[in-house]
Amino acid sequence: MDAPAVLAGLALGGVAELGLAVVCFAVGWTILGVILLAGGLILLAGAAFFAHTTLRGKFRVWDAELDALGLTGGEHVLDLGCGRGLVLLKAAARVPQGKATGLDLWSTKDQSGNSQDATLANARAEGVAGRVELATGDMRSLPFDDAAFDLVVSSLAVHNIPDADGRARAITEAFRVLKPGGVLRIADFRHAEAYAAVLRELGAADVQVRDLGWRFWYGGPQGRTSMLTARRP
Repeated sequence: MDAPAVLAGLALGGVAELGLAVVCFAVGWTILGVILLAGGLILLAGAAFFAHTTLRGKFRVWDAELDALGLTGGEHVLDLGCGRGLVLLKAAARVPQGKATGLDLWSTKDQSGNSQDATLANARAEGVAGRVELATGDMRSLPFDDAAFDLVVSSLAVHNIPDADGRARAITEAFRVLKPGGVLRIADFRHAEAYAAVLRELGAADVQVRDLGWRFWYGGPQGRTSMLTARRP
């Protein structure tokens, strides 16, 4: 689960407000009861969208994104903030003669059960362990050579860097390790336009930001996810 504490907060908050609404109706506080009822339903709807995104929606979105790239099978792919391997393993399945490298700090705050062992177990279950490599590191200072990867991806990871300068360094590093002609795909629900500005300053081509739709909503339209796309000339 992505950000499990947030999902729990939405669900528990919704249940609590519905419970209070019942109490208000019972004692005759109708207006307050209606307000609490509406608030509780909104929170529960947000929890439902959040759960769908983290358990199903993002999988379908990333399948479509990776299929659209037309990978030939021999590419080297880097996933920044790979977590338990959602995008990493989908990419690995599409590069049977290539390699997929995942980098993470392995925080369980941002994704439940996040660890190298969990990701490797998922890679074995998907039958791609032989072409997957994992690294522990900070995306603001990548331990890779210049122009090492054909494709760099990231899903809901860069925004976890708390400061704008740090996020700019991460985007700069992602661009640095791209081969000429390589492509970048970064999904995030904050700061996508700022990432795009950094890439334009670096000379990236075909820089675009687009909305990924309701399947990638974290709690509702206020938590929509954008996809940043770019290419290294």
